[in-house]
Amino acid sequence: MGNYIEITGFIAAVLTTAAFLPQVYKTWKTQDVSALSLPMLLMFFVGVFTWLIYGFLKNSPSIIFANSITIVSAFLLIYFKIVYTKR
Repeated sequence: MGNYIEITGFIAAVLTTAAFLPQVYKTWKTQDVSALSLPMLLMFFVGVFTWLIYGFLKNSPSIIFANSITIVSAFLLIYFKIVYTKR
């Protein structure tokens, strides 16, 4: 039963993480950050970081996998928001 639970977690992890990547790509290509809210991005980053800690505490590979990738994506959007807003 445990394998089915972790497989379900990995499916959810891949889908939710992949859904976030087009926004990162679009922001990088267009350098348009006007619709991105810095407070929302910061709260999202802290939330993802907290999920990552939770994943390590629960020893859940799917949670660790998803949030490791998503935290990088969130960091990139925060970086883009700061750098591209100055232009």
